[in-house]
Amino acid sequence: MDVSSGDAEFASLLAAFAEAPGVTHGGKGFGSLGLKVNGKLFAMPVRGRLVLKLPKARVDALVAVSEGAYFYPGHGRPMKEWVGLDPRRPDRLELARVACRFVRDGTA
Repeated sequence: MDVSSGDAEFASLLAAFAEAPGVTHGGKGFGSLGLKVNGKLFAMPVRGRLVLKLPKARVDALVAVSEGAYFYPGHGRPMKEWVGLDPRRPDRLELARVACRFVRDGTA
């Protein structure tokens, strides 16, 4: 996996998923370079935040305690299952693994 986005924070995530079965890098989603599992996007860097696809209830819970923000791709409405995390959040990798499982298997 080549890091062409220039995002050092995202580079560590790429390294963590380098050998994960079915995970690829280089897919485009919402205009950002991201990680996919079995061809479906689950993580991407957007404006300094890690944006993940998680179950709606998990997204709502993260937003409710100010640990994440709803992701707005530009059409005025938030994506229900996408959350942007603060780059200082310590469990970004664990949440990315949850996102990967959710997209791959439908479980979180």
